[in-house]
Amino acid sequence: MENNLAYREDIREELIGGRIIAMSPRPMFNHNRIAFNIAHLFETYLKHKQCTAIADGTDLYLTEKDRFIPDMMVVCDRGKIQTDGVHGAPDLVVEVLSPSTAKRDRGYKKDAYEKCGVQEYWLVNPADKSVEIHRLEGQSYVLFDLYHIYPDWMLEKMTEAERAEVVTKFKCSLYDDFEIILEDVFSGMLP
Repeated sequence: MENNLAYREDIREELIGGRIIAMSPRPMFNHNRIAFNIAHLFETYLKHKQCTAIADGTDLYLTEKDRFIPDMMVVCDRGKIQTDGVHGAPDLVVEVLSPSTAKRDRGYKKDAYEKCGVQEYWLVNPADKSVEIHRLEGQSYVLFDLYHIYPDWMLEKMTEAERAEVVTKFKCSLYDDFEIILEDVFSGMLP
């Protein structure tokens, strides 16, 4: 375990731009719950398929100067998976935002994932129950969509036509037949 930055002396660290950065203390329950839900959805769908879902805690050796610990990733080239982590760009990365990491997740990490060719990048916000999806088009990420679970009070203020337009499920660009229901992503969260 010495080489695994994630658990050196039980402190979670990442290598960002060549600097070791301590991650926030262990994630809160809702953060973990969302990361688990997403990993479970992908793991269930990917059973007996080439790609695999990898949950939080696995080092991602992205570049010589960047070793991250994403909340969830999907890797289709199993040759990238080694005993100490994933070496090279995954196909999909999910980061669950927290106040202490949101700036890095939206900035440096997003840029690093983009440069290394991660096809799809999700930023999941527990606070407003949203999933922001960026997809690689050419060399750059494009914001594909932003999905929300609307609170009851907002839904009550909407017209019937507006409520009918609310998106409750979406697809990952890697798979044509895999629908993700927003309620499943945020299931089991504490109020």
